[in-house]
Amino acid sequence: MITCSNEKKQDFKVEFVGEHDCELDQCGKNIQKIFKGEYLQHITYEKEDGQICVSVGLGSESLTENQILEVTAYAATLMKEYKIREYDLEVSKFITMGGLSVLERISHGICLGNFEKYKNYKECIKSIRVNLTGITSEDKKDAEKYVFRGQTIGESVLFARELVNRPSNLLKPMDMAKRVMDELEALHNENLEMELLVYGQLRTMGMQALCSVGESSVNPPCLLVLRYNAQEKNSEKIGLVGKGVTVDTGGYCLKPASSMAGIKGDMAGAAAVASAVYSLAKNKIKTNVVAVLPMCENRISKGSLLPGDVISSYSGKKIEVMNTDAEGRLILADAVSYTVQNEGVTNVLDIATLTGAVVNMLGFSIAGVLSDSDMFYDRLVRAANKSGEKYHRLPYGEEHEKMIKSEVADVKNQGESYCGTITAGLFIKKFAQNVKWMHIDIAGTAWVDSPIWKYQQTGATGAAVSTLYYLCEEE
Repeated sequence: MITCSNEKKQDFKVEFVGEHDCELDQCGKNIQKIFKGEYLQHITYEKEDGQICVSVGLGSESLTENQILEVTAYAATLMKEYKIREYDLEVSKFITMGGLSVLERISHGICLGNFEKYKNYKECIKSIRVNLTGITSEDKKDAEKYVFRGQTIGESVLFARELVNRPSNLLKPMDMAKRVMDELEALHNENLEMELLVYGQLRTMGMQALCSVGESSVNPPCLLVLRYNAQEKNSEKIGLVGKGVTVDTGGYCLKPASSMAGIKGDMAGAAAVASAVYSLAKNKIKTNVVAVLPMCENRISKGSLLPGDVISSYSGKKIEVMNTDAEGRLILADAVSYTVQNEGVTNVLDIATLTGAVVNMLGFSIAGVLSDSDMFYDRLVRAANKSGEKYHRLPYGEEHEKMIKSEVADVKNQGESYCGTITAGLFIKKFAQNVKWMHIDIAGTAWVDSPIWKYQQTGATGAAVSTLYYLCEEE
């Protein structure tokens, strides 16, 4: 729990110190020579009153949103390593830097710093008592609102991490659907409605693209629809579609053995949109959002797809299957078509761990984006400026669309050996009809083997959750 009360001084305290105001008189001159307030430098010492203090450096420059997350998560990580679960955290320097709203990022960062792999995300936060100090009594009420909102966003990122880290035998498609529904149902938000479409219904509806992938497994596919309608006056409704392949062997286009360890995390897109809806509903944001999660496994069986197969789809378009390991775009095709045709959305955004090509192009810190709407993409940029995450828009033209033209169907699911991220996105675009569309490829950012920032751990990152939240929050 994160609070803004100054009623009781804890035995332990975290304070933040910049290079230009490094004044720790109570430490003694010798420690002053060691600690200079450099970014992420830290030192632990005992004050004259017996309080144990951990000072963390802010450096010499003003901090970005990402750095605020990092430095506060790092402080929380240090306290966790010291096995200190109750402490004060001095935030006055941040408030001076960016106003009270910065508390949203601080509480978010504290949550990230307390994440523990394979542990229920709520338990990570319940076990701590962090008291934010340096807030005036006049500002306390507004401060508490920012802290609650930030903690909720942080919790939702941890929820996504928990889902993506979970072994695939413990998170089959229907298991994931139930887990998401249970978490959202516990919010008791009257503006939130959920509908689960199971395998028989999907077949009857003509979702052959989703079913053709999912039929490779004894664990049946499903499609979860989350409707959050909390703004009656606003005619805008954003559709969020997240890829939910809980096991991805590659099918008959089998992945190499070196890639098999990561096949459980191919549902990070679905985890991101579900978690974003969770934070929107818990914070009671006035917006209208529909999240659609197509979930399945991609395995090898007698009935699995083969390269060269031609299948239908929910939209009626015929698809030539060139690569069975390009299954994510198949299930997204049906889900995007459903979202546009059935849910009355004005914008549709799909998100997926889709291509290795985006990793080769942008690495593990930047997600790739395609969009046919400058206004929609600009909205993503504004959201990313708040979240601190990084995105890069990729260009495309008619020459790229020709790469997925099929001689035997309306479209094929793989283009040339180059421009793989672009052609994968353009495949999905064909199912968005005339609605404003955006595609985010988080194949590089959803998982890290070597953490890049202090708020990350090896494994799932919870990529895009906070950005999607801020995108949908904007009026």
